[in-house]
Amino acid sequence: MTQLKDRDYRHVAQRILGIMQEQRQLRRTAIHCESIENLAEENTFYVFRTDTQTVLAKGIKGYEQAKNRANRFRQSMNLRWDQISFKAERKVPQKFGVSPNGRSFTNARGDTGRVDYANRFNRSKGSRFKGYTDSQGNYHDID
Repeated sequence: MTQLKDRDYRHVAQRILGIMQEQRQLRRTAIHCESIENLAEENTFYVFRTDTQTVLAKGIKGYEQAKNRANRFRQSMNLRWDQISFKAERKVPQKFGVSPNGRSFTNARGDTGRVDYANRFNRSKGSRFKGYTDSQGNYHDID
């Protein structure tokens, strides 16, 4: 009699674990779909041939537009599916550091601030001490 009860519980536990795995998988696919939608809205794409690595088109806005454009190139050039592809263009990284005029500084997060120069000359660096103060009042040394 106890063996029947254990089997019933095992069946219920296996069913619950199965449902939890299904939900986890649905959540992962939903996150993946959201990231593709964000990628499609924000980025520009380029279409290229995979066999010769020649770029056929640049600056295509949106994932669907790039997909359609790649399909049209494939049809017009009589190419196979694996001979043409598209990728998101790389964004130009923001420049950070001391500006050319030497008056402002941009950190890696993009926050800008005024550069403070000391009266003393640092012989080991060959220049004056310099730094900036962030929005929270912390002082950061540059170079």
